[in-house]
Amino acid sequence: MTESARPLAAIVLEGLDNAWQPLVDRTAALSEQEFRWEPVAGCWSVRLVDDRWVVDWDDSDPEPAPVTTIAWRTWHIAVDALDSYSARLFGTTGTGLEGTAWVGDWSSARPLMQAAWRVFRDGVAGWGDDLFQPLGPAWGPFGEHTRLDLVLHAQREVIHHGAEIALLCDLFQAHHHPERPLQ
Repeated sequence: MTESARPLAAIVLEGLDNAWQPLVDRTAALSEQEFRWEPVAGCWSVRLVDDRWVVDWDDSDPEPAPVTTIAWRTWHIAVDALDSYSARLFGTTGTGLEGTAWVGDWSSARPLMQAAWRVFRDGVAGWGDDLFQPLGPAWGPFGEHTRLDLVLHAQREVIHHGAEIALLCDLFQAHHHPERPLQ
């Protein structure tokens, strides 16, 4: 087996970008109505509670997991995943939000998602090829996992939840605008 002439960091960053860009493209025309649309009863979403927007959450991880809205999924990607990783890895976040705090409209969520992505991606880029360093004690039982393990996990989160967002967009269009062809 021969080694690639490309540095590992370049390959990893390209993979991250290839996971992120379809989500950006797919949500470019997302409407405010789609953002919090609940396709079934009992969806987890984002709700206004005591004058602040928060996502529905249950620490017990209910089984089966509830269906979630685009709003909830954008929080999960930006705050629950990317920002939580960035806070532990780089000491900063893109959104400045923690826990279940989120926003109630797409026009606010979109730049926050982009900011969370940018902080995470730029931090990973700053590692260069130093991707095999263990994550360390801040990661609890995952402390022995490497930075590369986490980057691949983050990539999977973006792909997985981005695909769910795309499906919800398709379902919304089919439900609310059946005369329009799906993208």
